[in-house]
Amino acid sequence: MPHYIRFMPQKKRTQKNKAAYFNRELSWLAFNRRVLEQAEDARNPLLERLKYLSFVSSNLDEFFEIRVAGLIQQVESGLTKSGMDGLGPKEQLRRVHSVVASLVQEQYKCWHEQIVPDLTDNGIPFKSRQQLNRRELKWLREYFEDQVLPVLTPLAIDPAHPFPQFGNKSLNILLWLDDPDTPATERMMAFIPVPRILPRVVRIPGTKRVPDCYIFLSDVLKIFAKKLFHGYKVMSVHAFRITRNSDLYIDEEEVENLLQTIEEELYNLRKGSAVRLEIESDVPEDLLSELLQSIRLGRQHVFRINGPINLLRLMSVYDMIERPELKFPAFHAHAPPVFRQHRFVYDAIKQQDLLLHHPYDSFDPVVEFTRQAATDPNVLAIKITLYRTSSDSPIVKSLMEAAHNNKQVTVLIELKARFDEANNINWAKMMEDAGIHVVYGFVGLKTHCKCCLIVRREGDTLRRYAHLGTGNYHTKTARLYTDLSFFTCRDSITDEVAEVFNTLTGFAKAPEFHHLLVAPYTLHRRMNDFIRREARNARKGLPARIIVKCNSLVDKETIDNLYEASKAGVEIDLIIRGICSLVPGLKGISENIRVRSILGRYLEHSRIFYFQNGHAEQPLIFAGSADWMARNFYRRIEVVFPVEQEDLRNYIIDTILGNCLNDTMTATRLYPNGSYRRIQPLKNEEPFCAQQFFIKEAKSMTRAAEIASEALEELE
Repeated sequence: MPHYIRFMPQKKRTQKNKAAYFNRELSWLAFNRRVLEQAEDARNPLLERLKYLSFVSSNLDEFFEIRVAGLIQQVESGLTKSGMDGLGPKEQLRRVHSVVASLVQEQYKCWHEQIVPDLTDNGIPFKSRQQLNRRELKWLREYFEDQVLPVLTPLAIDPAHPFPQFGNKSLNILLWLDDPDTPATERMMAFIPVPRILPRVVRIPGTKRVPDCYIFLSDVLKIFAKKLFHGYKVMSVHAFRITRNSDLYIDEEEVENLLQTIEEELYNLRKGSAVRLEIESDVPEDLLSELLQSIRLGRQHVFRINGPINLLRLMSVYDMIERPELKFPAFHAHAPPVFRQHRFVYDAIKQQDLLLHHPYDSFDPVVEFTRQAATDPNVLAIKITLYRTSSDSPIVKSLMEAAHNNKQVTVLIELKARFDEANNINWAKMMEDAGIHVVYGFVGLKTHCKCCLIVRREGDTLRRYAHLGTGNYHTKTARLYTDLSFFTCRDSITDEVAEVFNTLTGFAKAPEFHHLLVAPYTLHRRMNDFIRREARNARKGLPARIIVKCNSLVDKETIDNLYEASKAGVEIDLIIRGICSLVPGLKGISENIRVRSILGRYLEHSRIFYFQNGHAEQPLIFAGSADWMARNFYRRIEVVFPVEQEDLRNYIIDTILGNCLNDTMTATRLYPNGSYRRIQPLKNEEPFCAQQFFIKEAKSMTRAAEIASEALEELE
């Protein structure tokens, strides 16, 4: 289904120079609608569609906590300044609410009309109170009394009981009670806050003839709510959830202990200003008005929900149901033979630069890179940046073991990694206790780059080994995100990686980088220099092409340079998964620019940049951690690295970028009116999916390696 985003042309003096830009917030909502389309697509396995549906809710949560919260603050502060798209905060907020209302309506339509019937047809029924039989209701009553009731705390609202402070995104039950002993019908407000420890979806065991069935905890509470208010008549019961402003506000220059300050701020976020109320659609108007007045939220921020509150909780259903035929086929990452042929990863890296394409290539070599360093007596020092990592990170454990083995270990951990702040604080404390030198990066800048440097004694010399990536040092997301891992020991790169770390841990006002592109120092300038050079080459009649693969494109100066390159005749293909403020296909402005988005089994996360570079022997290929957004260019430490080895360059150009540009199954194309439409294969051409191609190739290589290993064993 195409989705339309209205854009506003930038106001300039002459019509000739007028350019257009899509609004960032509306473009992000268009991305989330494409996620919803994955849930609606019957070609995807049923339980995967369930996950996509839950992703829509998760994405909206973050969107309201950060982006909408910011717009509300701008409106309340009286700010009227328009962005490059011409929309002021008030108009953006109005359009956001309109689009979200439509999106949520479609989301629940998908739940009721597609997902629930299909689940029922596959023996996974979700039931309401009216659909429960006597046996199921009896089991549910016992479950409620044994597992739920003991941990609930009913809250009455009267002069002796003040209005409660509801936690961010917590599930709550609103009740309208009446005292039957009084002649008049009263409206007494009460609440049941639902502890997070309780599972939000309850599985009711079936019998030999009847399958297990499922019910949302909110429905269970509505059925038995009267058990908490003996003697009162329950007039109505409604589940609701409040989303609060969750952005951190920290003046790093004014705080002495950043870690302690962030801990305190995380606690305060639980009480941040309300920015959204999700509540069941049948709530009476007067009861809703009283609730809104109490939480100080305007009616325009209310979303009436026709169904269970917070479909993110469906993720637990995916995990609890063992039905492989309703999920994507199991896939085990390929282990590149070069790492199997060498006992130490460093021996493999010494031979040549190495590139891994996750999740098709295993993330294990990245883990081994630090694990072997922890125990190798020749390794003297380890330096690494951590933005996000898993709660049971084997990499962090290796770093602590290395410190125990008296190696110098330095970790630059980003305490302000959004929604991972608490996790990173815990890791920081554990690593400091283990003897690791923990650094929190620069004041005013997030450390977002993905770098690890190993210093190893080899004979009479010291050699550096570097890992640079497009994704986090996170073993779980490495199985879900498409990313690149690059290993090298070339001095031209490792010397500059060392300079990055020295800059982060010491003082350096203007560090010099000739090979790496590092934000906020050189990345923006050099990327735009490359774009302008392509435009000059095109004007001279030289070959000129740009291919960019990243998550978001928002930076105005970069967009304007792409427009100028298009006018000069440069062919430009942009593979932008999420936000795109550039408008492709505009006559006289962006006729040579094509924008596509790929949403599939894995989250496209790698950032790759291709510049044809005229008649030069080789085009320029870069990869790294940065999207093309102002925050990445100016407010983060980012590292983008060149790929110069011929076989690796060819793999990126022909295999990764080539197949992404040939995708006709999971790719959609962005049109000038803001619509995204699925790219159709040519006549008599089979639909092609890039991710399926990579999976098939990885399986084929794995099988070939197994056959070779078996043959070797027979010879021995």
